[in-house]
Amino acid sequence: MSSSTIRSQLERKRAQKADAEKKASAARTKENAKRADATKARAAASKTSNDSTRKSRSRDADRYEQDANTAGKDAAAWQTKASKYLVEEVALQKQLSTAERSEQKASERKREQTDTALERQRAQQVTAARAETGRLRDETAMRFDVHERAIAELRQPKKERLRILVLTSSGRDDLRVGREQKQIQDAVRFASGRDQVRLDVRPAATGEDLLNGLTQGTPHVVHFSGHGNEDVIVFEEDVDAHNDGRAMSGRLLGRALQAVDETPLLVVLNACKTAEQARRLTEGIAAFAIGHSDSIGDSDAINYAARFYASIADGQSIGASHDLAKTALEMMGLPDHDLPQLYAAVGYNPYEARLVLSELPSDS
Repeated sequence: MSSSTIRSQLERKRAQKADAEKKASAARTKENAKRADATKARAAASKTSNDSTRKSRSRDADRYEQDANTAGKDAAAWQTKASKYLVEEVALQKQLSTAERSEQKASERKREQTDTALERQRAQQVTAARAETGRLRDETAMRFDVHERAIAELRQPKKERLRILVLTSSGRDDLRVGREQKQIQDAVRFASGRDQVRLDVRPAATGEDLLNGLTQGTPHVVHFSGHGNEDVIVFEEDVDAHNDGRAMSGRLLGRALQAVDETPLLVVLNACKTAEQARRLTEGIAAFAIGHSDSIGDSDAINYAARFYASIADGQSIGASHDLAKTALEMMGLPDHDLPQLYAAVGYNPYEARLVLSELPSDS
């Protein structure tokens, strides 16, 4: 029997005992009152000289005495019931204590079983997490091998130009992204390695433009210019009116870059506060990435991009091109020359990575 059932029985038994004690007390009170009435009637009978009155008082006394005896019997009966209920109450109390101890032990066993199951589940999760970490590490290493081979191939004479996908976005028209496009195109056009670079410029870029650019051009470099922060970059909406654009998380950007067969070697996020996004991209997606550590002025971002790609097209390494672009900003007196940040994946040296060859076969 459960403790709740026993507890309900115990409560009913206590109520029965209390009711019996109440009725026993009421019967005793009635008995005492009737005996008092009988005593008064007998006293009155003894004092009167009238024979008729004496007999009447004596009869009243007998009746009161009889009522008192009946009430006394009722009081005794109710007291017997109360005593019986008390015995049953004590027995139920013992049963309740036993049941509660048993249920407590059962609850503790169940809790121990639950804790054991949770520990086993945690252990399985840890094992699975370690296995997943190992798998991701293997995939990352494999992608890094692909990057290394791709860089090595770029250093060798081959019939392939450096492919740069340029995506610009400013739905509110508050950034001079058109000027940045022109500056990048002019920088490459006047560089010594201009014939070895192919620009795929996509203004008013949407997320669809990113995907199309990745699959149609298989770019070595993806350059984004627009608004951004630590977590997102903002593409345009495909509408005629000015718009606030559509944010794309850094996680989703990484998935898009990683989804293609030939992952870009370099990603440039020419937008405010994108350094952390760039750093994360070098953790298994791109060999190199560039972002800005804080909000950068429009002119600073444009001039950085122009000088960076001019140096790349002149055959300078990624690291040297980055340093030259920052130096150019400082020489121009622009305040944000220290904001561009270059990141490299583990095992890669940006000062050894050149994206444009000194010579390229004429049939390119």
